[in-house]
Amino acid sequence: MKKIVRRILLCAIVLLVVLMAGAFYLLDYALCPADMNSRSRNIDSSFQLIANEYPQESQWLDSVMAAGALHDIYIEDDNGLNHHALYIPAAIPTANTAVVLHGYTDNSIRMMMIAYMYSKELGYNVLLPDLYGHGLTDGETIRMGYLDRLDALRWIETADELFGDPFSGVRVVVHGISMGAATAMMVAGEVEHGLHQLPYVKCFVADCGYTSVWEQFKSELSAQFNLPAFPLLHLSSWLCQLRYGWNFKEASPLEAVKRCSLPILFIHGDADTFVPTSMVHELYEAKSSPKQLWLAPGVDHAHAYRDCTEEYTKQVKDFLNDYMQ
Repeated sequence: MKKIVRRILLCAIVLLVVLMAGAFYLLDYALCPADMNSRSRNIDSSFQLIANEYPQESQWLDSVMAAGALHDIYIEDDNGLNHHALYIPAAIPTANTAVVLHGYTDNSIRMMMIAYMYSKELGYNVLLPDLYGHGLTDGETIRMGYLDRLDALRWIETADELFGDPFSGVRVVVHGISMGAATAMMVAGEVEHGLHQLPYVKCFVADCGYTSVWEQFKSELSAQFNLPAFPLLHLSSWLCQLRYGWNFKEASPLEAVKRCSLPILFIHGDADTFVPTSMVHELYEAKSSPKQLWLAPGVDHAHAYRDCTEEYTKQVKDFLNDYMQ
């Protein structure tokens, strides 16, 4: 009997060790990806990506740089870490300003096609932050938009300082793609409430954002590893709470948009399987009016602008004409 109990106990310990090892691996795989240095931290390759995939926008960027209109700015957080952004003032002074938030393992340069749309096509000021751990911003992990929302709020305040008129200030649209869209939606849940009220934020564009980190990681766990959520996702979320002070379920754009009364334009490719298109329908249903939804036909993840440039620009322009007042 004692041998059986010992064997059961040993098996339980081995199983726990294996599960914990798997949970640590999943957390590091998701929040400390191996390709950060070759992708987000690689500035040269980021410029090359824009040149290869967006030649018209790349030519515009070259002209902006030649004119000395592309600027770097750094701000320091409460922990002494430096946060970096790029900004481009409008050719004709205006209060209209876009704060553009990049996706997972991307950076500010990789969002230059959206900067082109706002600057060249719409005449806006543009601010493009590198989120924590990305581009030229300090940090060792990815925060999936949850803690990034607080950094984004500081960047929005910085945009007001950069572009604001002393009498009327700025009018800001926050535009994010993928993880940047999740960040934008979580900002949307903050700017009308408590300490983070920013009345000059007028509206949001959320392009292919997820409903929550939990649901997104659950989807990826199934798609990439053919594994169920239980128990690895539960353990990884618990470890994330212990290590980084947040968990996968509280990082929820879905809950954030429920608190937002400002307009949101939701954009999603109807062939997106990475952040499933079903998620945008959940987000749209959860958000009270005013809201708009555009599904880009035949488009996979994060390529709506690239594959439907003219219609994408029209959708955004029409939305802003309605709400950037």
